[in-house]
Amino acid sequence: MSLPEPVTAEGRTGLAAILREPSQALIALDFDGTLSPIVSRPEEARAHPAAGAALRRVAPLVGTLAVITGRPAADAAELGGFAEVPGLIVLGHYGLERWADGKLDSPAAEPGVAAARAELPGLLAGAPDGTRAEYKHHAVAVHTRQAADPQAALDQLRAPLTELADRHGLTVEPGRMVLELRPRGMDKGQALKTLISERHGRAVMYVGDDLGDLAAFGAVRALRATGIPGLT
Repeated sequence: MSLPEPVTAEGRTGLAAILREPSQALIALDFDGTLSPIVSRPEEARAHPAAGAALRRVAPLVGTLAVITGRPAADAAELGGFAEVPGLIVLGHYGLERWADGKLDSPAAEPGVAAARAELPGLLAGAPDGTRAEYKHHAVAVHTRQAADPQAALDQLRAPLTELADRHGLTVEPGRMVLELRPRGMDKGQALKTLISERHGRAVMYVGDDLGDLAAFGAVRALRATGIPGLT
């Protein structure tokens, strides 16, 4: 089976570099919407069966294979069946957590997350039906996919959630019918840059589908400027 042809010259250069020296390449992927179909309840997500098989084939060929996700790292590893993928690294909570070889490295949660979590039920008391909160170790998220009008519900909650985040030193990460409040200072782009530096990658590919992936796409562009070819 032939590979898809990148549409840009930079992308073609990046793919050629990966194919030329796969052992020096880093391939990173988002989880939700990329390896797993989007579902109405996040806890019901599972990696597509073909995704797991593809990862197992690719893992022995490349220098680094990673998943970078807003989910807790251990949750993504379990939902994706990643224990069966040799050498795979999962960076969860946008890089705050790391799962590898069945072991989780997770720092203590910031106080602002606990404070926001405590206030969230009161804030959502008048939210549209179908709005639901997801409580994570390093973040809280509000989903509106199950509301009668998901976009209107999200728009209604955007300002009060932003105010709540600002009050507790957090940032608001928008996604597909979700707003997540999480600590500042880390995103998928920074996580990608840190990992490629650590692993001494000479080429990079990032695959994602949502607003939270924009920072990673930007990181690939920034890495090109340093002489590391890449594609998205």
